[in-house]
Amino acid sequence: MRNHQWRLLLLLRHHSRTTLLPLHHNPQIPCASFRHFSSNPINQPIPKTLNLSTLEQIQTQLDANTIPLTDSSLLDLLQKDWKTENETVRRVSRWVVEKRGDGVGLSSKSCNLMLGILGSNGFVKEFWDLGRVVKKMGFGLSKETFRVVEERFRGDGLDDDLDRLRRFYETKELNDGVVGSVEDEVCRIVRGRVWDEEVEKRVMGLNISFTSDLVANVVGNLKREPSKALIFFRWVDESGLFKHDGKTHNAMAKVLGRGDYADRFWNMVREMRDAGYELETGTYMEAMSDFVGMRMMRDAVDLYQFAMTGANKPCESDCTFLLKKIAAGKELDMELFSKVVKVFTENGNELDDSHKDAVLKSLMSVGRLGYSSKILEVMVGAGFKPSLALQKKMLFQLSSLGNKDGATKLMETLQGSGCEPDSKTWTSLVQGHCVAGNLEEASLCFKRMVDAEGVASAGYAFEVLVTSYCSKNKPIEACKLLCDMITAKDMQPSHPTYKTLIKKLLAQNGLEYAVELLPLMKSHGFPPYVDPFIKHVAKSGTAADAMALLKAMTVQKYPSTAVFLQMFKAFSAAGRFAEAQDFLVKCPRYIRENPDVLELFASLVSKDVVVPAAAVVS
Repeated sequence: MRNHQWRLLLLLRHHSRTTLLPLHHNPQIPCASFRHFSSNPINQPIPKTLNLSTLEQIQTQLDANTIPLTDSSLLDLLQKDWKTENETVRRVSRWVVEKRGDGVGLSSKSCNLMLGILGSNGFVKEFWDLGRVVKKMGFGLSKETFRVVEERFRGDGLDDDLDRLRRFYETKELNDGVVGSVEDEVCRIVRGRVWDEEVEKRVMGLNISFTSDLVANVVGNLKREPSKALIFFRWVDESGLFKHDGKTHNAMAKVLGRGDYADRFWNMVREMRDAGYELETGTYMEAMSDFVGMRMMRDAVDLYQFAMTGANKPCESDCTFLLKKIAAGKELDMELFSKVVKVFTENGNELDDSHKDAVLKSLMSVGRLGYSSKILEVMVGAGFKPSLALQKKMLFQLSSLGNKDGATKLMETLQGSGCEPDSKTWTSLVQGHCVAGNLEEASLCFKRMVDAEGVASAGYAFEVLVTSYCSKNKPIEACKLLCDMITAKDMQPSHPTYKTLIKKLLAQNGLEYAVELLPLMKSHGFPPYVDPFIKHVAKSGTAADAMALLKAMTVQKYPSTAVFLQMFKAFSAAGRFAEAQDFLVKCPRYIRENPDVLELFASLVSKDVVVPAAAVVS
C-alpha cells in the first residue's frame, strides 16, 4: 500500500497536463496517516478486479461486493494502480457527485485529495461540481489543494476560475450567495448570543447536512467556550440531526479536558465508552497535558487508568512521566504513586531500573531522596527487582547526602523484599557514609556487612573506612577498630591498609599504636614496613623508642644487623649524634663490636663528632 503512496491523490506541483509527481517530491506535504480509533467495523476492501469504465459499472460492482461508499473505501478505490489514472479519478468524482451527492461518510481529507487531482489535471467542470458537494458537507479548501490548483489555473490562463478559486479558499464562496464555510457560520451563530430557540432556528436555517467532520470541527472551534460547545453537541443529537460517533465524542472530550470542566469531561468519556467508542490517543494526550499542567494529578492518574483499560493504551513512557510528576509534585502522594504502578503492572508491564532511575532524579531535584525506601517498597511490591547496580547507586546517594535514616530504611527494605545486597552493595553504603563524614555510622554498617557477608569480601570496604578515618585525622580510632575486627572476626586487612594507617599514626605521633601493628602485619604474612618507622624515630624519637621498634619488627629477640645499621645511619642523617650514641649503648654486644658499626662511628670521629668513651666500650 505504501508503495503507491496515494499516487493518484497527490496535491503537488507539476508542470504539464498529463504528469503527476510522486508524493515524496514535495516535502511540504506530509504523508497521510490513516489510523482510526473508532469502534465501527472496518470496510470491505475494494477488489482489484473492478472495471471502472462507466459510472454504472462502478455502482454495480461496489453494490455486488457490498461495499458502502465511505471515506476508507473511496481512498482504497482511488489508490489502485490504474493505467489511466486521471480518467479513473474523473469518473469516480462524477460518480460521487451524481450517485452520492450527499457525500455522507467522506472526510475533508479525501474530498480535498480528489479536488487537488481534478484541478491540477485540468478537469475544471468536475472540480467545481465536486466543490459544491464539499461546500454542502461543510468543508473548505485546504491550503495544499488551493496551492496546486491555483498554479494549474494560472498556467492555463483561467482568470475567472482563478478568481473564483481564491474566493472559494478565502471565503468558501461557490457562486451561490453563501459566504463563509458552514462550520464558521455555525460557530458565528452559536457565539453570537446565549443559546435559545433563535440560535437553533438560525442553525437549522442553514439547511446543512451534519457530518462527523462538521460537528467535530464546530465543537473544536468552540473550545474557548466549552459550555456552548457542549450545548451544541447535545442539541444536534437530541434534535435528530446527527447521531454522534467516536470522532465527535472525542472532539467534545478534548474541549472539556480542562480544569474547570473536569466533571463533564469524565461524564463524556464514560458516555463515549458506553456507546462503544474508544478514547483516541490524541484526546488522551491533550487532556493529560491539561491535567498535569494545572497540577490536577488525581485526574491525570485517573485518565491514565481509564486509557489503560481501553483499546488505545498509553505508551510505556507515560507511566514514567506520571511517576516523575508525582515524585516532584508539591507533596509526594504515595497513594497516587502506588495507583500508577498498579495500573501499569496489572496491564502486563514490568517495572525496571529505568523507572526507578527516573523517579530518583525527580526526588533528588526536590530534595526528597529520603523517600527512596517508600518508593522502592511500592515498586518491589509490584514485582520490581532492582539490579545490584541500582541498589549500590541508591544506597550511596542516600548515605553520601547524610541521610542515615533513609539509607538504613532502604537497606532494610531491600533485605525484607528478598533483594539481598552483596558485598559491593554494602561497600557503596559504607563509602557513602564516609563521604558524608559519618564515620561511626560507616563503622556500624561495616560491622553489619561482616556479619552478613563475612570478612573474606570486606577488605576493600575496610580500606575505605580506614582511609576515611585517617583523612579526618582519627588514625587512633581506625587502629582500635582494626585491632577489634582482627580479634573478634579474625579479619585480615590488606597490606595497603596497614601502610596507610601506619603512616598516619606516625604523622599524628602515635608511635606506640603504630608499633603494635607490626606484629599483626607479620602474622598476616606481610613484610615488615620499617622505613617510615626508622625515619620517624630518627627525627623525633629516643634511643629507647628505637630499641622498642627494632624488637617489634621481628619474632626473634633482635632484627638483623642491617636494620641496626639503618637506624644508626638515620640518626646520623638527622644530625642526632647523641641519640645515636645512646642507642649504641643499648644495643647488644655483638652489634657494638660489629666492624660495620665501628667503621660508621669512626667516620663520625673523623668529622669531629665527639663520641663519649662509653659509646665504644663494652
